[in-house]
Amino acid sequence: MTFTLPAPTAAERNQLAKLFASIASQAGVVVMEVYESAFETRTKADYSPVSDADERAEEIILARLEEALPGVPVLAEERAAREGLAEKVAEAFLLVDPVDGTKEFVQRKGDFTVNIALICGGKPMAGCVYAPARREMYFGGADARLIEAFAPGEMLREGRLLKTRAYPAEGLTAMISSSHLDERTKAFLADHKIASQTAIGSSLKFCWLAAGKADVCPRWGPTMEWDTAAGHAVLNAAGGQMLKPDGSPFTYGNGTEGFRNGPFVAWGGEPV
Repeated sequence: MTFTLPAPTAAERNQLAKLFASIASQAGVVVMEVYESAFETRTKADYSPVSDADERAEEIILARLEEALPGVPVLAEERAAREGLAEKVAEAFLLVDPVDGTKEFVQRKGDFTVNIALICGGKPMAGCVYAPARREMYFGGADARLIEAFAPGEMLREGRLLKTRAYPAEGLTAMISSSHLDERTKAFLADHKIASQTAIGSSLKFCWLAAGKADVCPRWGPTMEWDTAAGHAVLNAAGGQMLKPDGSPFTYGNGTEGFRNGPFVAWGGEPV
């Protein structure tokens, strides 16, 4: 399987999204093995939790990516925690979060995901977000799809096409973090016509926008690039967009910032 990097065609982007979904499905097997066991957590240098699920899943993902896309650099959360990060990356690189929403994982809430994304020229080109406990597989390149009732390790199916919805006249449904709702996010919500709010962990927030379940997701709290890239790719493929609060593009590969994200607003359509 070959791809035209750093400028994959629409067909190649869809192929890449399916590849990532296949890898995430395999990683989901070990994630759920740990999830359903009496696992223990440890604390990393940044005081965030980590479990065997993160490390075992990342090992599988990195091996599969090296086999399928040899030579394409990968920024992966757990390896970065062990080895640190360089300030520069190639024009085309991969972002991996083996368990996004570790707090939800530890609390056994089920709202955690396996995230894999390709970045080219600072933009997400393809990505997958797999929620193994919920059995929901979202993936997107040129278009976005959802496979429901998708068990870890299962062979990939076609899935249904995802499209964002038109904004409801009665007001927007906002996706908010289940653990990081700060004052600036509250101010954004107060300044817009919000009919309802839904709190959920991990990258599922972007996926719900992509599936037409919600309309906007503002975030000023801290995130890393591997937290958002896969969901951003799915949302873009479904017709949405993710921008900085001032409306400028939200980009990736910001090594001088330690690959930390600034604030953003994800929209199901045009900003309002």
